[in-house]
Amino acid sequence: MNADDRQSPGSGGGPTSASMSSQSPNSPSKPLSGGSSAYSGNQSSGGQASQSFGQGVRSSADDLKNQVGDAIERGRAGIADSAYAARENMNEDMSKLREDVARLTETLSKFASEASGEAAKTARSIGSSVASQVSSAASSMAETGAEMASAAGERAKTFASELEGMARRQPLGALAGALFVGILIGMMSRGRG
Repeated sequence: MNADDRQSPGSGGGPTSASMSSQSPNSPSKPLSGGSSAYSGNQSSGGQASQSFGQGVRSSADDLKNQVGDAIERGRAGIADSAYAARENMNEDMSKLREDVARLTETLSKFASEASGEAAKTARSIGSSVASQVSSAASSMAETGAEMASAAGERAKTFASELEGMARRQPLGALAGALFVGILIGMMSRGRG
């Protein structure tokens, strides 16, 4: 294999483009410019082509390297910006969450204090209601007892005045009745003793 038939990476598997432009594969070797033999002409043309090809590959590789580096830098910057924005959003969300929790705690505290206040008021009102009902019942019973005592006293007075009136109208009957009551009481006290 000669220098014209060598394959370079990315050349497509055939002879180099420089060698194809100067010679066809079926033509005999001819010197190009100023060479004494076909072999030396082909060798110098192939050397120039591989140098220019190498420089082209190097510049393409450098361009590709620069493009990849730029893309990586843009990606890093985008990721950094996204991370910063996400961190800022998370900080804002956390402070909002803290504020919400503080308000919720305050609301629950108010609710608990109001509920305990209401429970205390209810207990006091139930206590005072029970006390007033007991007081009402006791005073009602006292009033009823006083009324009964007053009524009994009135009846006793009425009965005593009636007895007195009967004794004045019929003194012998009253005396006989008193004697009978005395004998009855005496008999009762003997039976016990």
